[in-house]
Amino acid sequence: MFKPNILISQFQRKRGYLAAFFYFCQMATLITPYTDINATMRGIHKQVCDSIQFYCDKMPFYNTPQQMFDSLKQMVTYKNDPPGVELLQTVQTLMTDKNYWGIKGAGDCDCFSILILTACCCHNWNDQRIVLAGRSKVAPVHIWTEVKYNGKWYCMDLTQKLFNTHRPYKFIQYLYV
Repeated sequence: MFKPNILISQFQRKRGYLAAFFYFCQMATLITPYTDINATMRGIHKQVCDSIQFYCDKMPFYNTPQQMFDSLKQMVTYKNDPPGVELLQTVQTLMTDKNYWGIKGAGDCDCFSILILTACCCHNWNDQRIVLAGRSKVAPVHIWTEVKYNGKWYCMDLTQKLFNTHRPYKFIQYLYV
């Protein structure tokens, strides 16, 4: 079961959790505030859980993480979230042109992380971690997924051109799932 190991600060507990659901053709996009990383992580958990059946039934299977990365990379297009919100799309929403953007595969780093986490679960590659990165300890600006396969960790950042690469950040936090 997908359960991020998250430390919730006192400040974040006081802010609470706010989320709105929008449905496009019976597919969900979860919208949360940018400022609450805990709400975002809960949303990612929900979207992965809601995506597993679809991915296992409808999406391709791969032999290696690199094969998965190379194929999924061709299916996605990076698109920034609208100002002030965090869009978290299920795989079935992301992979249709009826998603928030009207472009098949359009999303940002957290949508791509949902895709990779779901794909890894369906492949029984269950040793995964989410990577939060940023210029300060309290304000991540990027997220990606890493998977351990045959004893080695692989970076699965679909915002990158190449497999097993990521941009350098001053602060990196690993959340094992």
